[in-house]
Amino acid sequence: MSLLQDIENRLAAALESVVGEKLAAPVVPAADLRFGDYQSNAAMALAKQRKTNPRALAEQIIAAMDMDGIGSAEIAGPGFINFRIDASTFASRAAAQLADERLGVPLAAERKTIVIDFSAPNVAKPMHVGHIRSTILGDSLARIARFLGHHVITDNHIGDWGTQFGMILHGWKTILDEDKLEGDPIPELVRVYREINAAAKDDPAVMETCKAELVKLQAGDEENLKIWSRCVELSKMGLQKIYDRLDVTFDHWLGESFYNDRLAGLVDEFIEKDLGRISDGAVCVFSGGELPDDKDPFRIHREEGWTDNPAIIRKADGGFLYATTDFATVEYRIDEWKADEIWYVVGAPQQMHFRQIFDASKRWGKDAGFQHIAFGSILGEDRKLMKTRSGDNVQLVDVLDEAVERAAAAIAGKNPDLPADEAKEIAEIVGLGSVKFAELSQNRMTDYVFSWDRMLALQGDTAPYLQYSHVRIRSIFRKLDEPFDSAGVELTLDSEAEVHLARLLIRYAETVPAILDEHRPNLLANYLLELARAFHSFFEACPVLKSDGPLRSSRLALCELTSKVLAHGLGLLGIRCPERM
Repeated sequence: MSLLQDIENRLAAALESVVGEKLAAPVVPAADLRFGDYQSNAAMALAKQRKTNPRALAEQIIAAMDMDGIGSAEIAGPGFINFRIDASTFASRAAAQLADERLGVPLAAERKTIVIDFSAPNVAKPMHVGHIRSTILGDSLARIARFLGHHVITDNHIGDWGTQFGMILHGWKTILDEDKLEGDPIPELVRVYREINAAAKDDPAVMETCKAELVKLQAGDEENLKIWSRCVELSKMGLQKIYDRLDVTFDHWLGESFYNDRLAGLVDEFIEKDLGRISDGAVCVFSGGELPDDKDPFRIHREEGWTDNPAIIRKADGGFLYATTDFATVEYRIDEWKADEIWYVVGAPQQMHFRQIFDASKRWGKDAGFQHIAFGSILGEDRKLMKTRSGDNVQLVDVLDEAVERAAAAIAGKNPDLPADEAKEIAEIVGLGSVKFAELSQNRMTDYVFSWDRMLALQGDTAPYLQYSHVRIRSIFRKLDEPFDSAGVELTLDSEAEVHLARLLIRYAETVPAILDEHRPNLLANYLLELARAFHSFFEACPVLKSDGPLRSSRLALCELTSKVLAHGLGLLGIRCPERM
């Protein structure tokens, strides 16, 4: 149990003894340490409900509260309850945290099966900078949810079916360079698609040929299916290289094509259950009528007033759409994987689409705690969407390569004597960590500017700053004459810098579970930055190697715990820590 949970439980017991019923007792870390370590407005909220004096009620609550063994409680302002924690409490809890392989973080009280849908690039196209947010955010949320004890199933729902394959099939048969395909498949497939796409715009006959190839594929033509299958496998191989580099894994790659044979029956079922209705030859999902217009995703306000905003699940020509496939994935994930929750880590522009999918799925009887984990855009230095000079999307592999190159240059300047192989590995760790942390330190709904200089700085809110903090701690232990064993070490916190470091260390147990409340890894990123700053203040104020006896052991134990929390927290963000930089 975290210290925060302990205080909440004690406050809840005091509230019950005062008012005679069980009530929620929210406690938060104090924004200003001058007023204590934690605080609660429970007395004020309750007093407002009961039309009584909040300070008088707070006095009753404090009088009934058991604070033995952790600290004291006091009233502030109109009725806030502030809690001051004893240094001995911080010391004992930090010692227990150091001995705990989970670093004090409790498992979730209710463990669920959670399907996380993230990354999801299109086959035969390169991953671009826009895939950074979904891929890195989804991977981090999966790591955190697993660590908290949930059964997580990650699914890369790739775009491996659709109209673009008509052009790729025609190009495959006419202009494909097999040698280039084998050497690096994605660029060759992109070239084929672009050249045929350009030709189709200029020549209607080419477009008709592409449509004919697509029809043959959809009808099960053996040759086209074979080409399509190879195209998908080659694309997966190219994508896997990037995922391996990013240390991102998936339990499944069930793309759009996986659900093809389910779509016709699904549409028939929607019609049968009156969820889908024929409109102008297409089958559409309309409003269920249960929600007010301004809350209903199937209603939209135009100049003439509120009108229908249906989702098409079968076009008039018999073709299916993304929505049809998304309904099929919902059904599969609930029926086959027994999902309690399904998270979609997809950009904010798809908000309406998912609102429609979630609403209609619930009416269909398929409800699994849906979450659209939306995010904003990555901007260039000009604060516009990040593009190349030619106007194309910046490719993800180019971003990663440049991050590593810039990290290598910075490392060479700081530590030119590192062996070449070690320097190369460190540059990879630091460069990729910088890209990940730049993403994960942001509120996910914020558009942010992609700045190389800021991202790779050794000072400031960056991955290199945190990685360097970890390296600095490990260098302390390399200077010892013999390995340090923290078992049985009694922590003594004599200075405010030691107390504050311990205070932040034990908050790791409070921070990690809170991330999933709103799916915000930036809470962890910000915590780690605050912890690193506290460590540097401690290191400047409290000599470690120059101290003696029990004090030296206590300070070494604080260093050991800090390095463990930094490395573990960064690991939950998908970021590694080098031993040297």
